[in-house]
Amino acid sequence: MTEIPAGYSSELDTYDTQRAIERIKHIFLAKLCAALHLVRVTAPLVVDPATGVNDNLNGVERPVGFDVPAIGKDAEVVQSLAKWKRVALRRYDFKVGKGIVCDMNAIRRDEELDNQHSIYVDQWDWEKVIDVDQRTPEYLESVVRRIVTAICGTLDELKWAYPQLDVELERDVTFVGAQELEDLYPDLAPEEREQRFVREHHTTFVRGIGGKLRSGKPHDGRAPDYDDWELNGDLLFWDETLGRALEVSSMGIRVSPESLDRQLTLAGCDDRRELPFHKALLAGELPYTIGGGIGQSRLCMLLLAKAHVGEVQASIWDEQTVSACEAAGVMLL
Repeated sequence: MTEIPAGYSSELDTYDTQRAIERIKHIFLAKLCAALHLVRVTAPLVVDPATGVNDNLNGVERPVGFDVPAIGKDAEVVQSLAKWKRVALRRYDFKVGKGIVCDMNAIRRDEELDNQHSIYVDQWDWEKVIDVDQRTPEYLESVVRRIVTAICGTLDELKWAYPQLDVELERDVTFVGAQELEDLYPDLAPEEREQRFVREHHTTFVRGIGGKLRSGKPHDGRAPDYDDWELNGDLLFWDETLGRALEVSSMGIRVSPESLDRQLTLAGCDDRRELPFHKALLAGELPYTIGGGIGQSRLCMLLLAKAHVGEVQASIWDEQTVSACEAAGVMLL
């Protein structure tokens, strides 16, 4: 449900908003590539579902699919590029320490719409080859800090161009495990735990998402075949405009053959073992990697102090959203 904060008004008009979005995307991509040694590559919008490279996210979202008469096959719009990127790194012969980044555009038709969520998803999807001995929490944290530095550096440059923006971000990252959050707030739902913690620690990385906690429930759903559930997490910033936490990135060290084997069984997804992607990974034919997605519209929304994601991207909305925005004088693109 969309709720516009009382008294909200955008610091930038529509023209300057469009110019600022262009500036953010240009500056941040350059900083991200420099921080993580990435090269921009072209990525697919659709994939063959028979290959197993599409992402099923939490396992319940339905991909948008259609038939392609010209090739006699079905196709699916990507939901993320987590698996495709790993295959691409092998095909493109990238070495340890180097990686790729691409513009990922997806349609998630089952998304519940609110201020932060749209059926249209745009991300910087990135992936980097690592050594097996870099599959550690310490290495994951070092990469998270580099991404946060790139985001804060982008904000600095943006505010030079638009000094009327008064957005402030916490540059020091607080790392907390999903189990730690459950122990701290056992009576709260996972999202409520995040809100409580991020309110106090404005830039937070929640580690260990996907596996069951001591309560018997996971902190959040995560497909078993891309992130290692013990070496992944979500990056959240406190959004002063909305007065709540805003997830900007989901990322992690990817599954090894051993952790994929374990997680497929735990998730009841052993049938995937025969798909080409999974067979190659289980056979050790794919590189060890770390990767994730960084929401383009989410980041623009945060840095420009916008109250609704529709102010920085063009999508379609339900009547409640349209009415709420019109009543508050918020223009949806």
